[in-house]
Amino acid sequence: MSDTAPRNPVGAPQMLADALLRSVTGTSALLRVTGTTTDTDQSEVGLVPTTFAEVIISPALMRKLRPTWQEGGQSKWELLLSATSVEQQVNALDLASAQSLFAMTLAVTVAGQDYLIEAMAANEAFGQVYMYRLLLREARQQAV
Repeated sequence: MSDTAPRNPVGAPQMLADALLRSVTGTSALLRVTGTTTDTDQSEVGLVPTTFAEVIISPALMRKLRPTWQEGGQSKWELLLSATSVEQQVNALDLASAQSLFAMTLAVTVAGQDYLIEAMAANEAFGQVYMYRLLLREARQQAV
C-alpha cells in the first residue's frame, strides 16, 4: 500500500491559524531582541555597545496556564504566535530560524507587561509550522 496523500506545501494551516488568532483576540506581542554585533576584539571587550530592537509579532494570543499552587510561585502563561508573522520577522532580521529569534529575545511584552521565555514549541501540519507556542513567566523587577 502506498501513501497517496497530497503533501504539496500549501498555506492552509497557516492561514487558518492566523484567522483563528485574529478572531479570538487579535493582539500583538513585542519581542525585545539584542542586535547583531560583529565578532571583533572591540565587541568582546565591551567597547561596542549592545544594540536592542523591538520586533512586533501579530496576531498573538495570550492565555494563563492552569495554576499549580506553590508558595511564592509565579504564574505561567502561554503565548501563541502566528508562524507567518514570525517568519516575516526572521527574514527581515536575516536570521537562520525562528529558534534563533527566540534565543536572542530578552523579554516579551504583551499589554504593557513584560515576560521571560522559559520554553518554545512549534506546531506543525503537513510538514509546515503554523503556530509557535512560548511558555512565559512574569518578569520581576530587580532592585539595584
